[in-house]
Amino acid sequence: MPALPYWRLSSFYFCYFALLGGTAPFLSLYFDHLGFSPARIGELIAIPMLMRFVAPNLWGWLGDVTGQRLLIVRLGALCTLLSFALIFVAQSYAWLALVMALHAFFWHAVLPQFEVITLAHLRERSARYSQIRLWGSIGFILTVVGLGRLFEVVSLAAYPVALLVIMGGIVVASLWVPNAQPEQPADAAGQGGFLRQLRRPGVLAFFCCVALMQLSHGPYYTFLSIHLEALGYTRGTIGLLWALGVVAEILLFLGMARILERFSLRRVLIASFLLAALRWLLLGYLAEQLAILLFAQVLHAATFGSFHAAAIHFVQRSFGARQQGQGQALYATLSGVGGAFGALYAGYSWNSLGAGMTFTLASLAALLAAGIMAVRLQETAPHS
Repeated sequence: MPALPYWRLSSFYFCYFALLGGTAPFLSLYFDHLGFSPARIGELIAIPMLMRFVAPNLWGWLGDVTGQRLLIVRLGALCTLLSFALIFVAQSYAWLALVMALHAFFWHAVLPQFEVITLAHLRERSARYSQIRLWGSIGFILTVVGLGRLFEVVSLAAYPVALLVIMGGIVVASLWVPNAQPEQPADAAGQGGFLRQLRRPGVLAFFCCVALMQLSHGPYYTFLSIHLEALGYTRGTIGLLWALGVVAEILLFLGMARILERFSLRRVLIASFLLAALRWLLLGYLAEQLAILLFAQVLHAATFGSFHAAAIHFVQRSFGARQQGQGQALYATLSGVGGAFGALYAGYSWNSLGAGMTFTLASLAALLAAGIMAVRLQETAPHS
């Protein structure tokens, strides 16, 4: 088996999720700094998520047909940087909506194809995926802590420059990664096409639950920073709280291989949904109590960490080598669609219903996903 390019793969995840660390906690604060209302903020944040309805499927199909996944990753990273730089032209609502859509079209081309490349390098060592992916979490942590401290000193007007620096890091990291192609299994001829594999028992139910999970994250990614700032937390503290969640996620990733050896994907996914439902209620009603807020952030290990790792393994198991790109793209697409609708409903309900009820709706979405998963997904042996 060829040597695993661990650090090259890890460096890309580090830079890619550093960008997420720059957008998830601070993008809403930046739009608030520009004077937009909660409804407009929700719409602007929903636009990149809606682009995941189109972009990953288009790029996933192109990657499966051409096999040029690494080229797509590199071009996507470069075009993300160039298109986001248009934010300096104007800051009207219409122009920012265009920038959000354009840069997201290319950004969402990147990760699904890179996941296929990573799993192709891992081959039979797929349980080590979490050990590589955790470096993305480390990049996220350093970014949220660093930018949180930075924006206590300088104005949020510097925010776009900070993001462009991170995007430059993604471009550089993509040039360092070696290519790899997924192996075609011996029984591939009997697997059928993408749609046939999609209709296998439990697969559609899984993707429905993916959308619901990301829908439930809508208030979290859109308004958590604003919510905590309104409760009196400083921007530096908010950055540390976001980082705490990702520290818990890293610890989960370190032990994920053992978890998947002991528990089935179905059980891991159901547990993730149930803990998400609890987390949103705690954030909605008890976030002013620091101890409970800390516990709620630690639950990020389940609501993102165990859920994402189990979901990536589920997609890999459910699709053949020639459909891996489309399978990962569909996962990204439904994550984006769910997240977009979550951001939209949160934006419209934040002022009218309040933080508590907005997070309650998120909790109900996670509970619904747990119920669907329990009924529709078949029990399988633990992943080895």
